[in-house]
Order: sequence, then C-alpha cells, then structure tokens
Amino acid sequence: QVLLKSDVPTGDVLLDETLRHIKATESAETVQTWIELLTGETWNPFKLQYQLRNVRERLAKALVEKGILTTEKQNFLLFDMTTHPVSNSSEKQRLVKKLQESVLERWVNDPHRMERRTLALLVLAHSSDVLENVFSSLGDEQYDVAMNRTKDLLEMDPEVEAAKARGAEMIWAVLAAFNK
Repeated sequence: QVLLKSDVPTGDVLLDETLRHIKATESAETVQTWIELLTGETWNPFKLQYQLRNVRERLAKALVEKGILTTEKQNFLLFDMTTHPVSNSSEKQRLVKKLQESVLERWVNDPHRMERRTLALLVLAHSSDVLENVFSSLGDEQYDVAMNRTKDLLEMDPEVEAAKARGAEMIWAVLAAFNK
C-alpha cells in the first residue's frame, strides 16, 4: 500500500496533483490501484475524484514545451489525430545510451547499488515494452548480455528487493504491479 511520507510540493504540476490525491484518500490504496487511477485506466465511480485528468495530453504538452516532442496532425482517412513525434533525437539517444551503459559498462550486479533513476527507467522501459528497441543498436554479444542482465534484474522478487531497498521501495512496487 502507498503511504505518503511527505506532501512537500515537488514543483511538477502532475506530481503535486498526485500528492494531493494520495493525501486526500481515506484509506491507503495499493500501487496497482494508484497506477489505474492516475493513468485513467479504471472506471470505479467511487474513485473518480482521485483520477488525474488528461494525463497523456498533459505529459505530451510538457514534453513539447521542453522541446523533446513536437505536435503534428496526422490524417487517418476519416479523421485527423494529433500525434507527438520526437523532435529532439539527441535527448532520446542520451536516454538510450544511459540505459545501455547501465547494463553494460556500468553494471553493478546489485540493484541496490544502482542509481535509483536508472533503475526506475529500466523498470518503466520494460513495462512499456521498449527494452528490445533500446538494445537493438548493440552488437549481438552485447545485446545478449544486456538482455540477460535486464531479465535477471526484472525477475528478482520485488517484495524481497523492496524490503532491502531503502528509498527505492516504490520502484519495486511498480515493477510488481506491472508484472501481475
């Protein structure tokens, strides 16, 4: 269950709104429930007040403002659809390189010694099903090493790892929620 340790604003509109929702809940909710609520993937009428509105659009807008994405209209025969392709490929390449290095040159063989942001990025890339694309530019041998190390990391027992985590419990809880 998610327990709020601090409600100090982060300066990020979506994160601060999330903190307010977590603080306002009567009883503690599970990570799975919060993922469903905050992504709009639930239709529970009793929990509608905790849903974030237009999350995808707001995230896309923030990335457009940072110059990472751009906004385009694409025509799909009968209707137009707004898309957000990557406009800053150097930022994308920086993240790809960071993930590749984290499982190759900078591999620590212990997730608790890994930088938390990198661990979170690996978990999210896995959950978004983009890890194969991240490692696709590697040679065959490096690709196999990267995929095997990532597989070993992601197959660890999240509950056991969260108990040892000291600050990364939420990352392991998110992995457990996505692995269900």
